[in-house]
Amino acid sequence: MSIHNYEELAALHAIARILAQPQELKDQLERVLQEMSGRLGMQRGMISLLDRETGEAWLDVAHDVNILNMEVTYQPGEGITGQVAQTGRPMAIANLDKEALFLDRTGARRFLNRSELAFLCVPIIYDAKVAGVISADKVARQVENLDRELAMLSSVAELIAKTVHYRALEEDNRRLRRIIGRTQTPSADIIGRSKVMQEVFSLIAQVAYSNTSILIHGETGTGKELAALAIHQNSPRKKGPLVEVNCAAMPDTLIESELFGHEKGAFTGASYQRRGRFEEAHNGTIFLDEVGELSAAAQAKLLRVIQEKQFQPLGSSRTVHVNVRIIGATNRNLEADIASGRFRTDLFYRLNVFPIYLPPLRDRGSDIILLADHFILKYSNELRKPVKRISTAVLERFLSYHWPGNVRELENCIERAVLLATGNIIDTVHLPPSLQAKPKEGETKKVQGTLSTVIESQERALIIEALQETRGNQSEAAKILGTTKRIVQYKVRKLDIDPARFRRKPGVPRAEQGETGRKDA
Repeated sequence: MSIHNYEELAALHAIARILAQPQELKDQLERVLQEMSGRLGMQRGMISLLDRETGEAWLDVAHDVNILNMEVTYQPGEGITGQVAQTGRPMAIANLDKEALFLDRTGARRFLNRSELAFLCVPIIYDAKVAGVISADKVARQVENLDRELAMLSSVAELIAKTVHYRALEEDNRRLRRIIGRTQTPSADIIGRSKVMQEVFSLIAQVAYSNTSILIHGETGTGKELAALAIHQNSPRKKGPLVEVNCAAMPDTLIESELFGHEKGAFTGASYQRRGRFEEAHNGTIFLDEVGELSAAAQAKLLRVIQEKQFQPLGSSRTVHVNVRIIGATNRNLEADIASGRFRTDLFYRLNVFPIYLPPLRDRGSDIILLADHFILKYSNELRKPVKRISTAVLERFLSYHWPGNVRELENCIERAVLLATGNIIDTVHLPPSLQAKPKEGETKKVQGTLSTVIESQERALIIEALQETRGNQSEAAKILGTTKRIVQYKVRKLDIDPARFRRKPGVPRAEQGETGRKDA
């Protein structure tokens, strides 16, 4: 155990007092570095925080170093800071001029004589894990014993460890709030403004930066593969591969070879060595679509890989270690499959750590029109047709249809309609038979009645309230209601609402105006 002299003990006492005061965490750490400089001669002190998921360290606080508008990061093992962060072992350099590992990313020593400087760098350990790195320069002639200097800096690191840990959590939460607060979707391919889809976007933003296993639940055609792609593209693994596997399309005889690979001659027809999909996904993401279709034997092998993060290719004695994030997707009720013995309970809980439920299209309200407009633009450009919009009759059919095939069915429907359309409008005649047929009288009665009346009444009240607030401006009313102008126009016509009656003159009390917005004569 190191014995500190009076000056060192006084510095540690001053640092402890700083940490005990109610103050912003970043301000506390800046004052600690200032104290190190003034009392210990440890100049240009810097504290970097560690991302435990990626192993990357980023410079957060510095003293006597201008890091304003700078983003300084160190990959695992990169430079002295990166090595200390990765290994958790301190490093001391007696002469900076002779150290090739020293990067000086901030440029703070650009005009200094590095041969006169020593450099100290120690890990900040919290809960037995590296939470960050603290480093500083010291004039070489003032250093009598490098080990003693490292021991002193390590004592400072011990004092600030909890503060640094909370500071890292604070920054992580701030980053997540920025992601969640963005108005754009996590992927340009995912379209939706409905509340249920905003909740999905929020979940994707929260889970993307972790290595947590995800299971995406949803009916066929809801866009599970797009959600998986969005998670991958918003994760630290985005530069790595995204390997998609359709579990439903693989027979049991090939599943092991497909996922884990095989050696030449491992079985009849294996005329060459093949890498498995897990090996191809190393340092990236593997997307197991329709994972609920795997056989019992395949489920057992998949569980073993998830648990051990290693496997042996078919017919091989070599062990392959993989670093893979797993995203599964299913349209089955796996809880029911577990009850019937069709799906393994242990595998389900390994995959379903973070479930995401994609809503069916029929529950997404005005998103149907947003998606229809998107597909019209896409296929009118692809097919070089002048189609611009859908008719009111088609709009009504789209909103009342149950969409068993979800977004995929809507896309196919629009592609067909654009192909058939002769003008610039899609009409009911261009729709497939399933959408042209009107509901039978008995089916209509089921969805009408008391519930229908209540819903229509609520819709009418909400639209009128929004139009009153916006003085009849349907575009502004659509923003308030979280929908599109086209939807509002459609509802206004359907519910027989006259927007003109709300267009009152500014400054004139509503009581003094007539139904058309003019003063009574």
